[in-house]
Amino acid sequence: MRLQGKTAIVTGGASGFGAGIVEKFVAEGARVMIADINGDAARSVASRMGDAALAHQVDVANGPSVQAMADAALSAFGAVDILVNNAGVTHLPSALEHVSEDDFDRVYNVNMKSVYLTARALVPHMKKTGTGTILNVASTAGVSPRPRLNWYNASKGWMITATRTMAIELAPDGIRVNAINPVAGETPLLKSFMGEDTPEMRAKFLSTIPLGRFSTPQDMGNAACFLCSDEAAMITGVCMEVDGGRCI
Repeated sequence: MRLQGKTAIVTGGASGFGAGIVEKFVAEGARVMIADINGDAARSVASRMGDAALAHQVDVANGPSVQAMADAALSAFGAVDILVNNAGVTHLPSALEHVSEDDFDRVYNVNMKSVYLTARALVPHMKKTGTGTILNVASTAGVSPRPRLNWYNASKGWMITATRTMAIELAPDGIRVNAINPVAGETPLLKSFMGEDTPEMRAKFLSTIPLGRFSTPQDMGNAACFLCSDEAAMITGVCMEVDGGRCI
């Protein structure tokens, strides 16, 4: 029970990697807020988790919505020990000059601005308590970009740099900040990454992963649990590839 007594918020926690992180955190003893723009899905996952989980509908790109999420978590838990910035979106594969401004703005707001908004809402509380852990879910796309996922790649590169700058600034306050960099996995975003879900396209993606399989929500849950546990007390500013060797 590596997270016994801990409380956590997981954004985008109702599906994909986020749901895997929620399940692992609950199994390891944490109480978790499943924060997702899909309130029904969040409530469905929370009902499976029992009393250790609660659902909250949030738009992570909206400041008042993020503040309401933070207030609700603090009201329910009394304290927030762990924040996982997992919510993310992509645009369809396209030449960089053809990505629409609306799609660019959506990627920017959900993948980047949300990290600023959650920090603004929760870092003051963590500073006051003198402890806290923030985990950003970035991507191998921010380390080794894939063609035609241009602005998504850039948003995840930004998240990696944000993780490091947050880590160095918040370390004196007792707050650790790390990231995990998944490779493509069986999540709702997979089809969007590939453009089309065909055996040929899956084979093309898998050919770039030395271990020969996609990331799973369980892979992300295991890595996230370690980095957010006291076992990782000396680890901050790390962006850990959980990618089957793709970035080697």
